[in-house]
Amino acid sequence: MLIFVDFEASSLRKQSYPIEVGWVDEAGRGEAHLIRPAPGWDEWDETAEAVHGISRQELFEQGEPHDAVCARVIAAFEGNVACASAPTWDGHWLSMLLRAAGRPRHLLRLAGSNDVFMDTARARLGAGSEAAEALVARAKAEIGSQPVTHRALADARREWEIWMAIRSLPEK
Repeated sequence: MLIFVDFEASSLRKQSYPIEVGWVDEAGRGEAHLIRPAPGWDEWDETAEAVHGISRQELFEQGEPHDAVCARVIAAFEGNVACASAPTWDGHWLSMLLRAAGRPRHLLRLAGSNDVFMDTARARLGAGSEAAEALVARAKAEIGSQPVTHRALADARREWEIWMAIRSLPEK
């Protein structure tokens, strides 16, 4: 099963850590978790906070323990294909979450949503890359008019909606 995942983070620096994770599975079922910072997760950027709107205080007051969120992520992702729009960054934050919970950092891997989109378009069309690229571009244009919210569940759902559009848009 495919799972579309997104993380929000404390910053866009190397020392950044995940503060929220959200995902949507193929059936459209979604889940999101605020993550209480693990010991040593101190990096914070107020510019990032202005983008996602999640305060550090909110994480300590409403966030779930990082190890509990990690256990839920592993249960949801294991045996499935998890993909993200920014697999390098999201993979970094997934790795941070795994390591903080005492798990191997490469226990789970993320694929790129764009690769999944192209594979889906090629499978649907049985066609070359130009037709598949055109279908992906149409789906992104249709869904892309919606603003990115920079909240994990909404952004993961946006990726799922693009995938759904690739599967259902009429052929041109």
